[in-house]
Amino acid sequence: MQFEDLEVWKRAARLCAQIYQNFMDSRDYGFKDQITRSSLSIASNIAEGYERVGEKDRIRFLNYAKGSCGELRTQIYIGMQIRYIEQGTGKRWVEETHELSRMLYGLMKHFRNRD
Repeated sequence: MQFEDLEVWKRAARLCAQIYQNFMDSRDYGFKDQITRSSLSIASNIAEGYERVGEKDRIRFLNYAKGSCGELRTQIYIGMQIRYIEQGTGKRWVEETHELSRMLYGLMKHFRNRD
């Protein structure tokens, strides 16, 4: 299986694209850079892990992606508080990061059980 076949990767890439589109015209370059980088990190780490040969490497990169979900979720909460992110959009994104995190945990558990 390739990373492009994974539902978790597809959803992470879709969320990243939404965040990039939302902040396309933002002039707060520090916040824009941070939130787009953390969103990009989720899908990127899934892909990198799947291109690695060993199961331990794969799990490690999935764990990085899971950590990036928490980082992104924090930035979304702050973005809503400072009114950079509309409440409804932010709540959907927060829920998506929770779901991605659950999916990543399940995937890591699957690979741990294969050992």
